[in-house]
Amino acid sequence: MDYDIRDIGLAEKGRLRAEWAEREMPVLRTIKERFAKEKPLEGIKLAGCLHITAETANLAHTLAAAGADLTLCASNPLSTQDDIAAHLVESGIPIFAIKDEDEKTYFDHMSATVDTGPQITMDDGADVVAMLHKDKTHLLKDVIGGMEETTTGVIRLKALHGEGKLAYPIVAVNDSQTKHMFDNRYGTGQSSLDGIIRATNLLITGKTVVTIGYGWCGKGFAMRAKGMGAHTIVCEVDPVKALEAVMDGHQVMSMDEACKLGDIFLTVTGGMKAVDGKHFENMKDGAVVANSGHFNIEINVKALEEMSEAKREVRDFVDEYTLEDGRKVFLLAQGRLINLGAAEGHPPSVMDMSFANQALAGEYIMKNHSKLDPGVYTLPEAVDTDIASIKLGAMGMSYDVLTKEQDVYLNSWEVGT
Repeated sequence: MDYDIRDIGLAEKGRLRAEWAEREMPVLRTIKERFAKEKPLEGIKLAGCLHITAETANLAHTLAAAGADLTLCASNPLSTQDDIAAHLVESGIPIFAIKDEDEKTYFDHMSATVDTGPQITMDDGADVVAMLHKDKTHLLKDVIGGMEETTTGVIRLKALHGEGKLAYPIVAVNDSQTKHMFDNRYGTGQSSLDGIIRATNLLITGKTVVTIGYGWCGKGFAMRAKGMGAHTIVCEVDPVKALEAVMDGHQVMSMDEACKLGDIFLTVTGGMKAVDGKHFENMKDGAVVANSGHFNIEINVKALEEMSEAKREVRDFVDEYTLEDGRKVFLLAQGRLINLGAAEGHPPSVMDMSFANQALAGEYIMKNHSKLDPGVYTLPEAVDTDIASIKLGAMGMSYDVLTKEQDVYLNSWEVGT
């Protein structure tokens, strides 16, 4: 088996961490038990580009139980947990991922994964899809479908499809409610703060925390920061989302204003240069800047480097930039995903639902790919409902069911006041 990881000797530590995460993933466990009996992906080559974490290990085991011939690489140079990579290799799953790999190694690993000739792709940011459509088009003929995990990736896929170039159907797992409403809001909210605190050991209470972007991820982070006693500011380009942030109790202003006030900044926009050179010029001495958007282009790191006289690493994942006037700006995790660079990513109980959607999307593709034209699809609402139902049951919660009379009323027009 071909693979490239840091140290196979870390496998036992990774196995224990994967087992710990599995305790909080009852939905995926239920799916795995069924998949082990039915083998819906028997013999299918599946190439995945995901964060190699303890939670991802449980998804990998679920897909392997379904019969998939699975190969994985990292979807971010800093997000790999080396012990998990070792555990998966020892389990018989080829992994091409090393924490803090350089950019060349990152793309070499992705290339090795794609070269396995996948029939199904599984992406976290659409990098595998992009590589297939730009550099390895000869492999497209064998691909029957794919899955995409992130908001950023879905945006890229829709752009590719809009140009008429997307070669196969892809399920936008991110668009399922049991993914984006929970993973993005509660997962990103907690794990981003976790990453900032682990990297800096700063007290959040009393700090002015600026959230740049108020989608589901921004909502979760701003809510958690406010709950920890921060003075919260939100920056947005969408007036409707900006208004929502006001109603949620946050100050709202332009980044040109907020850059002068913030102690801690987090970008979650999906766009580029949300923090730019002009913002660094006006930041307080000691400002901390981090990113939880998928790619590291949300912070203009190049501009920061060009306007700095000195740079040094003062803590793990904390780079101190000294500007010409002596002010210092601290950049976390090189501007890459702070929650996976400096911490462990989303808690397993949240990824339980996200990865349940991934696993079921693979099954959906197998059953329906012959009927699907190239395009971006959402899983049926019934899948969302099933995942939520299993999750509630595992939490010891119950919910009401409509009577036949109530159901008829809600789906008819005849009965009025």
